[in-house]
Amino acid sequence: MANLTLLLDAARAEDPTAAAELLPLVYNELRRLAAHRLSKEAPGNTLQPTALVHEAYLRLIGDKNGSHWENRGHFFAAASEAMRRILVDEVRRKRSLKRGGGKTRRVANPALLPAPEPREDVLALDEALTELEASEPITAQVVQLRYFGGLTIPEAAEVLQISSRTANRHWTYARAWLHQRLKSTLPKGDPG
Repeated sequence: MANLTLLLDAARAEDPTAAAELLPLVYNELRRLAAHRLSKEAPGNTLQPTALVHEAYLRLIGDKNGSHWENRGHFFAAASEAMRRILVDEVRRKRSLKRGGGKTRRVANPALLPAPEPREDVLALDEALTELEASEPITAQVVQLRYFGGLTIPEAAEVLQISSRTANRHWTYARAWLHQRLKSTLPKGDPG
């Protein structure tokens, strides 16, 4: 995929032809990642996969801080990070007092729901992931690629240039660490 890497670099350098050729090559994969990530969001989320893909793509291509993608995996790792930031920003925006802060959406008749939806607190996860990143950066990257990017263990291992066994060990450790860390931040009675 050297062609993809060349297109990524040209698009980042504001080559309009490259940007036009690049989007069709990466769009379906980015859309799959976004749909996977948003399927885990709490009910009432107004951000759609298409909007998440477009925002992430614009952030990636518009990054003028010298981002250089070595390969396809590196680009999708950056896309995972961009999607994480967008989701965290969206949660913060919704919680801000200016927009009604601490208010929660209530269902008119909870008995009509077939089963309770799992709740996730993206801000608590982001804080925990930031804390984990300070002491275990590779482990945090594995979580980010798996959780926000929707990559498999072998795909995450390839992006990070580590073995699948090592990536799996990092993933196992991170799940236990995050479970312990997040358990203390969930409200009482939350099935988590």
